[in-house]
Amino acid sequence: MTPNSEIAFTKNESDRADSFSEIWDVELNKVFADVADYYDRANTVASLGMLGIWLKKFVATIDVQPGNKVLDVCAGTNVMGITMLKKEPNLDVQAMDRSPDMQRVGAERATKRGFTIKSDIGDVHQLPYPDDHFDVVTLQYASRHLRILQVCKEIHRVLKPGGHFYHCDMLRPQNPIVEKAYYAYLYFCLRFTSWLFSSNKAALNCQDYFIEALKVFYSAEELSDLMRTAGFTTVEHKRVVGGMAAFHKAAKAK
Repeated sequence: MTPNSEIAFTKNESDRADSFSEIWDVELNKVFADVADYYDRANTVASLGMLGIWLKKFVATIDVQPGNKVLDVCAGTNVMGITMLKKEPNLDVQAMDRSPDMQRVGAERATKRGFTIKSDIGDVHQLPYPDDHFDVVTLQYASRHLRILQVCKEIHRVLKPGGHFYHCDMLRPQNPIVEKAYYAYLYFCLRFTSWLFSSNKAALNCQDYFIEALKVFYSAEELSDLMRTAGFTTVEHKRVVGGMAAFHKAAKAK
């Protein structure tokens, strides 16, 4: 980490917040309340059925041991927590999300499968957990809606020394041709799924935001640098889907 990287990321995060803070702080709560009951089905449609395959590949990169304390940040409908418990049933899984509606669906999903996932509703920019508490922290498909540098610093704080942070999200492709095609596809998918699932006004009003947020987000390499700036030592990433998404693994020093 260099002083210049800290300054650059802080400025970019400030610019993102200036552009989207109203949506992040108010409108997204309305969107998630609307889409909670069909969120997973809509994502499956938008990914042409590939979402489950990507999830399995991501979870395969996560090293968990019996008895590990796991925090799933922006847990949504508990897809990640449930999948990790299928991999290793003897985990202590804590979910944290801003949306009571998403976590309601998530709790129903977990209970139906016989799993226990503890839940906290609140702001993930200020995690309500002590320092050095979790063995593993995960975050997927939410970073574009966050002041991500601040969240990464919080995740680093609550991880135990030697613990790992696993991240998966849609990112800004570095190839301009791929980027243009990507945004065109997302434009179509957002409108098609909104029509198919009869989204309400809040979700319809945020359609353009979901693309604009990606345009000013990070590439896989930039996000790795941001994680280093947040305090992580070893940071690795693997680009998937032509660089439109990536898996990251970051370690906290022992």
